[in-house]
Amino acid sequence: MIKLLLLLFTGLKLGKIGLTGGTMLLSLVVYASIWGWPYAAGFIALMFAHEMGHFMAARQRGLAVGAPTFIPFMGAWIQLKDQPMNAETEAYVGIAGPFIGTLAAFAVYFWARSEDSTLLLAVAYSGFFLNLFNLLPVSPLDGGRITGVLSPRVWLIGAPLMLALMLYRPSPALFMVAILALPQLKRAWKFDPNAPENQAYYGTSAQTKFEYGVMYLGLTAVLAIMTYSVHETLGALQAAHVR
Repeated sequence: MIKLLLLLFTGLKLGKIGLTGGTMLLSLVVYASIWGWPYAAGFIALMFAHEMGHFMAARQRGLAVGAPTFIPFMGAWIQLKDQPMNAETEAYVGIAGPFIGTLAAFAVYFWARSEDSTLLLAVAYSGFFLNLFNLLPVSPLDGGRITGVLSPRVWLIGAPLMLALMLYRPSPALFMVAILALPQLKRAWKFDPNAPENQAYYGTSAQTKFEYGVMYLGLTAVLAIMTYSVHETLGALQAAHVR
């Protein structure tokens, strides 16, 4: 572990690639100590695909962005060095992560089916669940960044969903997201759509709002169906194995 920490700090001096590689390796070792190397590697690969979706979308919109950084049990993120100029750009960058992450999870899912692999199926499930969780409509999650193009008031709908998930499956990551969400929820509560600064940032056409709304609901529905379906399949396989 000490050697890994030294590698991580060395990565800080090596730039984006070194930082990403070092934090990925640290996360890999931590997760592997709990779930084994194959599952840990697959899980991190799917997180990487998700973050690269954000990375590529940010670069497409001309935003300076840092490489993905991984923290065990907290997930991964990219640092936007340039803030989006409007809510549509923020939504574009926000939805790219779950979209690419979902495609990667489907790739693993079909691979699992072709190989009849329970391990790969479990990895696919983690990908579907990870991306579904990130679509909760509350900032700073991706769902909050996407639904912000509709109105920040949508985040007030995501708050009880976040609370319910925390009570159902508490985790350090959820607790951290909840803390980060508090000031955003306060902002949503006081949101004035007629304020000049809000009109400048959130002012988008009805068609744009409709398009992002459809994409958000469609992606959420697909992920919810796949998360439930794969969970049930894994449960049935486990039950059959016990017998």
